[in-house]
Amino acid sequence: MQFCIFKNKSWMKNFTISYKAIFIIPYILHCTSSYGQDTILHKNESPYKLKPWVDVPVVTTCAAWSGYMLTQIYTKGPSTTEQILSQDINSINPLDRMAIYPYNSQLDKMSYYPFYAAFPLPFVFMLTGKHMRHDFLKISFLYLEALSVTGFLGGSATYFVNQYRPYVYTPGTTLDKKETQNAKNSFYAGHVEVIAVSTFFISEVYAGYYPESKIKWVFFGLAGLSTAGMGYLRIRAGMHFPSDVLLGATAGALSGILVPYFHNHKIIKNNNLTVVPFGSTTAQGLSMTYTLNK
Repeated sequence: MQFCIFKNKSWMKNFTISYKAIFIIPYILHCTSSYGQDTILHKNESPYKLKPWVDVPVVTTCAAWSGYMLTQIYTKGPSTTEQILSQDINSINPLDRMAIYPYNSQLDKMSYYPFYAAFPLPFVFMLTGKHMRHDFLKISFLYLEALSVTGFLGGSATYFVNQYRPYVYTPGTTLDKKETQNAKNSFYAGHVEVIAVSTFFISEVYAGYYPESKIKWVFFGLAGLSTAGMGYLRIRAGMHFPSDVLLGATAGALSGILVPYFHNHKIIKNNNLTVVPFGSTTAQGLSMTYTLNK
């Protein structure tokens, strides 16, 4: 095993800072959450409502598909030398072409520390507030739903789209590395997606429990910076194009925000309008009823 990340003192310093940040973030979340508890008047009822007949099928289906895709995305098989040599850098769009770097094992390894830390981070955050601790199981289920949705999207994209990583197009990467099957898993950035769904989920949940907090936008700002930081690492490591990072960030952020948002807001606010699904042996669909005011 090679610990090449410590061969250079500057890399060792950067690694140490990144590693410490994993433990500092939960402390910051605790402090900011405590501030919100002191300044915001809480409601006795939970801001989130689950619909088991909808949420349970969504989570189980997406989670099952994500698990299956995880076993398949690394079975594409290696590329041949001819296939690698036939790749033309001019076929890449100008935005991505400006950010092509050779494979950097140091940055690639470094990106896994915040990646793995992002998974349990929302669970740690839930323990920092009394009302969130009371709703721990409910919020945990929402987080699992957000993760399952991102896994469904990201796993499907990686499996069905064979897109070579940026390092394939550079002479600074060995041919053996370029020929590995993992070299075809560039689309899209899964590390960035995980950071985004984790941090934006925390931000949206905080806003749900403390809607009048003056610092709730700080959470969204930190989420954006964390996601951008991971995107930078993955690009400079030669693992993803900027377009991959943008897609991963968008998918993760939308899942992290919209899953708790839709469980805290009515999609249809008009009480006069009722939408009910119906089904029979001959037809299925939605029945819409609008009641006129007297």
